[in-house]
Amino acid sequence: MLLVLVVLLIADVLFVMPAKINSVVLKADYRKVFIYELIFCAILLVFALDVRFNLFTRWNPLFLKIIGWIPRAVIILLSAVILFFCGKVIAGSLVNTAGQADHAIVLGLALENGEPTPDLLARLDTAKAYLEKYPEARLILTGGNADESGRTEAAVMRDILLEKDVPESSLILEDQAETTIENFRNIAAIISKDEPVVMISSDYHMDRAVRNAKEEGFTNVMRLPARSNILAYGANMLSEVVLNVNDLTVK
Repeated sequence: MLLVLVVLLIADVLFVMPAKINSVVLKADYRKVFIYELIFCAILLVFALDVRFNLFTRWNPLFLKIIGWIPRAVIILLSAVILFFCGKVIAGSLVNTAGQADHAIVLGLALENGEPTPDLLARLDTAKAYLEKYPEARLILTGGNADESGRTEAAVMRDILLEKDVPESSLILEDQAETTIENFRNIAAIISKDEPVVMISSDYHMDRAVRNAKEEGFTNVMRLPARSNILAYGANMLSEVVLNVNDLTVK
């Protein structure tokens, strides 16, 4: 079963990530993530094969069995780290703690050929539903990465919400940041870090987004995950694992 799950994960990565690389502006960043995803998949595949076929300690001489435990221990350790972060991503995607707040942050997402992705549209649908429930709230639309025409993610999000009859007075644009961390640093100039705020992002992104917000000093962050494409969840989850590990190594 583990081997089947790993093979399905690899297939998802190979199907989803090349399409992203060919369509988004940040191609170099996606290529780097894709390479690390393949490395992580290879580690998990070796782990699954070892569990199934006893790759490293199947040899009869005792000294070969002992030597075989060295790569096995490394693979087990690396697999444990990867699976731990997979668990964090999955757990974070299931938690919804959203309540009433004056502001909700809607995180942007890279445009594909100048158009919003299904995941970005899902975030906007979730934001609109929140605004219908709490009409006094205001949405902070974030994202400064621009397409070839110069339109930023935040501007595209605003235009879509206006088409959905969301009042412009309910929208605040933060269209300068190019990373999630920069989003929160710029938002800190708009609202107090101590006020309750709702975080709206894709389910697979929620755990890291909330952690980044708290690292930047936001003390009361509520979660409102937008459901993503289940067929691409494996690849997106592994991308988040790569970025989580990258955050740890950079720090």
